[in-house]
Amino acid sequence: MCVDGGDSAGGSAPRELSGPVVDPIALEPVDEVEIVTLVDNVFDALLMGDERTRRPAMGVPGVVAPQFEEGRTLRGLVAEHGFSALVKVRRGETTTTLLFDTGMSPEAMVTNAERMGFALDELNTIVLSHGHFDHAGGLAGLAKRVKLPMVVHPNVWSKRRLVIPGQDPVELPTLSKRALTTEGFDVIERREPSLLLDGSVLITGEVDRTTEFEHGMPPSHQAWDGGKWEHDPLVIDDQALIVNVRNRGLVVLTGCGHAGAVNIVRHAQRLTGVDQLHALIGGLHLSGPAFEPIIKPTVDAFTAMRPSLIVPGHCTGWRAQHTFAAAMPDAWVQSSSGTSYRLAGAAA
Repeated sequence: MCVDGGDSAGGSAPRELSGPVVDPIALEPVDEVEIVTLVDNVFDALLMGDERTRRPAMGVPGVVAPQFEEGRTLRGLVAEHGFSALVKVRRGETTTTLLFDTGMSPEAMVTNAERMGFALDELNTIVLSHGHFDHAGGLAGLAKRVKLPMVVHPNVWSKRRLVIPGQDPVELPTLSKRALTTEGFDVIERREPSLLLDGSVLITGEVDRTTEFEHGMPPSHQAWDGGKWEHDPLVIDDQALIVNVRNRGLVVLTGCGHAGAVNIVRHAQRLTGVDQLHALIGGLHLSGPAFEPIIKPTVDAFTAMRPSLIVPGHCTGWRAQHTFAAAMPDAWVQSSSGTSYRLAGAAA
């Protein structure tokens, strides 16, 4: 969730979560992964695609409108302050699909999926990057259509609020485990990394915080500890999705990147033993004055990693977008609801 509270993200650095060195997790290489952004903050029907990026056709599909001579008009896709993506993984002849986050409103994600012709009943699993409402709100619309396993961090149920100076505190919608299980979702709580889809997809679980500049959320972001409100810099339930594309490297998908985008990618590299970052897609939470000071070190870190594709979305913010675009013109792509990114493996 993007928070622009105007206060500093500095102060005491969050606790480091690094544990003992372990053997890399055996993440199976895949032949192809396609990531479809179902919901993002932007929808631009005039964006052009290329060999790795496919944009939706304008007006998919048309709609009855008697005010026009033809009796129909075009319509686009829904954009809102939220994020949701379909992840299609292919190994050999087998393709499996999961859903990563669900957007903010009950209707946006399911509306866009229907307009683009995606059958939600073919989903295998749901993964939530964290518990903020702009990533979990679409569960209300999805519950009417499917009942699936859902992988979450145990802290996804945290009660949180924003305390912006000069404004009344705003409590954020809190996910209900009882409601989700009653609706038929099979909730699986994991702090540790999880392998899904026969070892083809890795969910990071809690991310090590190792950079010196990614300090997390500002003091305006608070969580209820059972007795009082406390500053919640870590958003410890923040987790990312990783795929290893054969002979290309890692594809990392984030929701908001509250753990820090650089922390997340370095954590993915440590977990898998794969050094090459092929693509980074999703929210990087660099919007607003609390995070603008870390835009440059973040962009510098990814420039050094030299990914083939970087698609900052959702809560990244326009200043960071411009900085990424200027520093990495060949890799940077503008995100937009409905866009697909197809990343294929290479021969050995």
